[in-house]
Order: sequence, then structure tokens, then C-alpha cells
Amino acid sequence: MTDKQDRRIAEINKSIIDSFSNINQINQFAGPNLPSIAAISSLFEIFRHLLFPGFQYEKKENRPQIRQSVQALIQTLFQKLTTQITLCLNNKTEVEVQELALGILQKIPILRKKAAGDVEAAFRGDPAAKSHDEVILSYPGLQAIISHRLAHEIHLAGIPLIPRILSELLHQGTGIDIHPGATIGDNFFIDHGTGVVIGETAHIGENVKIYQGVTIGALSIRKELADKKRHPTIEDDVTIYAGATILGGKTLIGKGSVIGGNVWITSSLPPHSVVYNRKADYHIHSKYSDGSGADFFSI
Repeated sequence: MTDKQDRRIAEINKSIIDSFSNINQINQFAGPNLPSIAAISSLFEIFRHLLFPGFQYEKKENRPQIRQSVQALIQTLFQKLTTQITLCLNNKTEVEVQELALGILQKIPILRKKAAGDVEAAFRGDPAAKSHDEVILSYPGLQAIISHRLAHEIHLAGIPLIPRILSELLHQGTGIDIHPGATIGDNFFIDHGTGVVIGETAHIGENVKIYQGVTIGALSIRKELADKKRHPTIEDDVTIYAGATILGGKTLIGKGSVIGGNVWITSSLPPHSVVYNRKADYHIHSKYSDGSGADFFSI
């Protein structure tokens, strides 16, 4: 490296250090420690082992071995949870943090029952699904909803940061963005999944099926509305097809409705509504095979 390059490196170093003082809202040098993204990812993997035992093991285990494995996993999960919760809630005592962690662990049997319903909904809702095993091992929509259900329980416990990190980890992996505050009923199925967005105050009932590109969002993003219901309510047995956008905290989609692809909805619908776009007036430009010209026609 030349002397000139050394001087430039020194100048760059000084400018970055100076920015720590000038732009201090994104620094954490003097602040509390923060939860670890890697640790939370590891925490979720342990949760998946407990949710779907046997699917991640490399060898078969008998019942005594399974009991030992589950006990070890629970102890590891408890330790990881308490460590990460402590980093999020440094005003809590050790006993309070442990009680929060135990409260979340106690929900695992309930979350397993919900996961079984979500697997069944995916298997029945997708003609391409050949087995429940295939759904568990390879469906991004299932991975997103099981992550959301864990994140939602942590959110309800009043623990910050961890739920959002969980939801973002699955967002990165699946393209599905569900805020941990959203309330989602049993037997939920996201088919394909890419581009799905479900907002913080959305309420979704049971036996709901949605496709890729669906947005269940807010009409306004003003900060002063943060504590208001900003996202729609979707009642039971609703199907929402690809690309549909449903917005607004007062918007309610009635039970048993079918929402067609690419529709835009900002007002409530009665039960058993069917909403769809009229046939588009397509204009197709088709070149002749010899490249000498083109014709136009509509459908």
C-alpha cells in the first residue's frame, strides 16, 4: 500500500469515527446488549425439532431415547430463551425472565396441535401435495405459519425484538412477511406464499386459505395510528387468491367469501361474497413469422 493510500485510509477511518458522534441514533456502544439474530435462529430450529419430532433426526430413536432428547432440547431452549429475553428486558429479575420463558415453553403442546391443523390444511388444500411429510419438509407457507405462531406467543408475553427477528428470519427464507402481532386462527394455509404480507393488527379466522402476493394491510401508515386497528378482519372459511389486496382496520371480509385474484378491497363484504375482476380487454401484438409485419387483436 502506498503512502497516499495510507493517508486516504486514515481519512476514511476518521470520517467513520466522527460519524459515530454525528449520527448516534444507530449506535449501541453505550447502550444495553441486544438479542442475537444467530441465537434466535438456533432457538427456532430447536422449536421445530419439538414441533415435528423425528423429521430432523439423522437416526431413529426409541421412546426412552426420545424422552432424553426432548428433555435435552427443552433445557437448551429454556437457556437460550432466558438469555435472549434478558437482553430484551434488562429491567426484569432472573426469576421473572425464567417465568416468561417457562410460559412460552408450556405453549408448545398447543402449538403442536395448531401445527397439525396447518399441515392438514395444506395437504387438503393443495392437489400437488403427495403426503403430510412433504408438507412438513418443504412447504414455505407452513414454515412461515409455525414461526408466526411462536413469534405471536412471545409477542403476547410482552417481549420485544425477538418476535420481529423471528418473523424477519422467515421472511428472508420464504418471502412471507407476517407481523407477530397478527392473530391467525387454526387450519391456516398459505399456498406458494411469495410476496404475502399480513399486518400487525390483522385478525384471520379459521380455515382460511390465501395464495401468493396477497396483502392484508393498512390504509394509512401514519405513526399516530400505531395503537389503532389498522388491518382487516378475515372471518372463517375465506379463500383469497393471488395478488389480492385488502386494506383497512374497519374492513371485514365475511365468512365463506371468495376473493379473486388481483382485486383491491377497502370496504367490508357480507358473508359468502364472491369478488372478482371482469374479463380484461387484452391487446396482443403478434409478429408474423417472417418478421415482415404485425397484426393486432383483442380478446
